[in-house]
Amino acid sequence: MKRRIVLGVLGGAVAGPLLARAQQPRISRIGVLVIGNADVPLFGSELREGLRELGRIESQHYLIEFRSAEGNLGRLPELASELVRLKVDVIIALFTPCALAAKQATRKIPIVILTGDPLGTGLVASLSRPGENVTGLSQMGAETHAKCIELFRDMLPSERQIAIFVNDADPAFAKSFLQQANLAVASAGSEIGPIVTIRDQKDLDAAFATVIKEKARAVVFQASLPTSAW
Repeated sequence: MKRRIVLGVLGGAVAGPLLARAQQPRISRIGVLVIGNADVPLFGSELREGLRELGRIESQHYLIEFRSAEGNLGRLPELASELVRLKVDVIIALFTPCALAAKQATRKIPIVILTGDPLGTGLVASLSRPGENVTGLSQMGAETHAKCIELFRDMLPSERQIAIFVNDADPAFAKSFLQQANLAVASAGSEIGPIVTIRDQKDLDAAFATVIKEKARAVVFQASLPTSAW
């Protein structure tokens, strides 16, 4: 049910700029900016399904331009600028780093975001009135991640030490994530350790080695970590 709600909202947000151009003969172009290649097939399928439910058919009404950073967050500004140069009609940005890169690249092209904390990261002025050229969904990700700690308490009551992977390239969300995690461990009777900072896909092997060395029994990781390695 949640997936269909997300599809409906995202599809509606994307269809708005496309429908505004419905009187024009040309096919609209949707730019999609993602962190890792693993996001491309699943999200592409869901996006097409959501737009199909709104009567928009690929190749007939729109084309999709995917750009993936392939786990290298430093490429996001370049890829966002590339979508702007292509003059796409709307940009969909998955997770905070992509959204920040898209917003930096353009103040004119509509941007549809799916992020954890758009208010705390400065993407929008308020949740009720985002302002400028940004709209989309807030996953309230920090609170959701903290719920994972409570689930571990219920599933593994004898295991108390939980490792946290945070994204150094997404510091605003990482801060709120850690705040919520600390509240969760206090109520769950668990403890956080180690806290591992990751900036790129190449850091993952070392991160898991640290988890094993510190004998953590569970891991909660920030959603905006590079996903091409998962």
